[in-house]
Amino acid sequence: MQIHELQVSKPKKEKRIGRGGKRGSYSGRGIKGQKARAGRKIKPAIHEIILKLPKLRGVKNKPKSPKPYNVKISDLISKIEMLNFKGTISVKTLKQLELVPIKYKGKVKIIGQSEKLLPLNISGIEISKKLKEKIVALGGKVS
Repeated sequence: MQIHELQVSKPKKEKRIGRGGKRGSYSGRGIKGQKARAGRKIKPAIHEIILKLPKLRGVKNKPKSPKPYNVKISDLISKIEMLNFKGTISVKTLKQLELVPIKYKGKVKIIGQSEKLLPLNISGIEISKKLKEKIVALGGKVS
C-alpha cells in the first residue's frame, strides 16, 4: 500500500436509541421519570443551593455599636424618693434600684425631662446635655 492509495473514512455515527428498532420499548432508559423523557434538563446543584440561601436585606445598614440602655430621670427620681437614697449614682446603684436589668453589661444613659429634679451625684453614666446642665445648676455633680 502506498500513500496515494490511502482513503480517509468518515467517523462512525453513534446509534440513536429510543426510536424503535432492536433496543426494546424503553431503549435502555429505564421506566418513566425525568431521565427517561426526551429533552430532559437537570438543574445544576449549585443553583438550588443559591436559591435556598436567605436574601440578607439591610444588613449593611445595621448600627455597628449597640445603643445604650435608656433610664428615664422621672423613674430614677421616684425610686430615690421612695427609698430615701443618698450617695453617688452609678450603673451598680441603678441595678440595685431595679432600673437596669442585673445581667445587662452595656452602656447606660439617663434621659428625659422632669419638673422635679434633685442635685444628684452621677458617675460613670452617660447623660443628656440639657439634663446635665440642669443638675449642675442645682448643685449636683456629673462625671
